[in-house]
Amino acid sequence: AVLCDRFLGRPELTDDPRFATSSARVAHRDEVNVVVAERCARSDAEEILKELESIGIACAGVNDVTAFLDHPVLAARERWRDVPVPGGATVQALLPPADLAGLPARMDPVPAVGEHTEAILTELGRTGEEIEALRADAVI
Repeated sequence: AVLCDRFLGRPELTDDPRFATSSARVAHRDEVNVVVAERCARSDAEEILKELESIGIACAGVNDVTAFLDHPVLAARERWRDVPVPGGATVQALLPPADLAGLPARMDPVPAVGEHTEAILTELGRTGEEIEALRADAVI
């Protein structure tokens, strides 16, 4: 009701059966999107966030990739790791987003092209002769 009245400026939507429940809003998603888009077109993202926060609506901005990668929280929480790549260099990589209690994240070196091919094919049951035939036929 607060969103409809104070942000959208459309208090009548509160009693509209098309928007009365979550499933009704999903069923009328195109109409909801039009109403919200019309309102959002009148303000920039910063103004929208401030207004939504001021009326108690949970919200957050969406970063582009650069802003996400440069976010200071990632550095502060030590989420970046140097990962070796073929040729002796390293690249920065983010730890996985979920931590499993008691298990450190694996941040193994990036394998060279074909580095594990033979081991994988052997594990899948291919014989040495079959692997050599695949190599001879330039399949691997």
